[in-house]
Amino acid sequence: MTPPLPQVVAHRGASFENAEHTLGAYVKALDAGAEGLECDVRLTADGHLVCVHDRDLRRTASRRGLISTSNLEDLEALDFAAWKSPWAELDDEAPDRDKSLDSVLTLRKLLEMVADYDRRVEVAIETKHPTRYGGLVERRVAAMLHDFGWDGPDLPEPNPVRVMSFSNTALHRMHRLTPHVQLVQLVDKAAYWPVVRRMMHKDWLVGPGIELLQEHPRLAEQIVASGHPVHVWTVNTERDLRRCQELGVRAVITDRPAYVLELLGK
Repeated sequence: MTPPLPQVVAHRGASFENAEHTLGAYVKALDAGAEGLECDVRLTADGHLVCVHDRDLRRTASRRGLISTSNLEDLEALDFAAWKSPWAELDDEAPDRDKSLDSVLTLRKLLEMVADYDRRVEVAIETKHPTRYGGLVERRVAAMLHDFGWDGPDLPEPNPVRVMSFSNTALHRMHRLTPHVQLVQLVDKAAYWPVVRRMMHKDWLVGPGIELLQEHPRLAEQIVASGHPVHVWTVNTERDLRRCQELGVRAVITDRPAYVLELLGK
């Protein structure tokens, strides 16, 4: 029997063409038909969860400073998209930018967009560690899922949210806080798999990187055979996608959702 096509999840939005984690990147992904959205979350100094990958501002906002020591108001004054197209202002034919799509994005605003969207969209939230706030990150995520009604056992349809982390400690913390939310153990090194496999709950998912699966084919088969549904990151080429299909993975996380959807014929 041919395995079902994997779910296509937009990695930080449609981040191949758009600045990652901006509202513009996520709107682009949804317009392309992405079935899920992936985001990283960090906690600001004043307690807001924002969708940012790096601990500092150098790469995505061209500023010195840390997310953890910045207030949300300070971050909202920064441009989180200019780095992606540094010469755009010199291009007379470039379309005018909507600055509201280019600023820092809070997790709450992203979840509100998903909740109000006209079709089902899932969200994969990665908590970043280590961080100076430790378990407070998971507690804030759990509280927000409660606000949206996405943490209980009796939802009318499957929960649209899952939480991911490379930190096994963080996932166990999340499991205690929200036992009915799906969790994904991320893995990026072959040597880690035997260890984290023993520490995972039986109903957790596993999220290996595509490079791990390509470079260690025997390990890839072992991960698939472990009984944990597999979600793979970051799948951006046809070769990588076809390998995921061969393995029968459940979801592929990609910077190029439109391209991957087209390859799958969705």
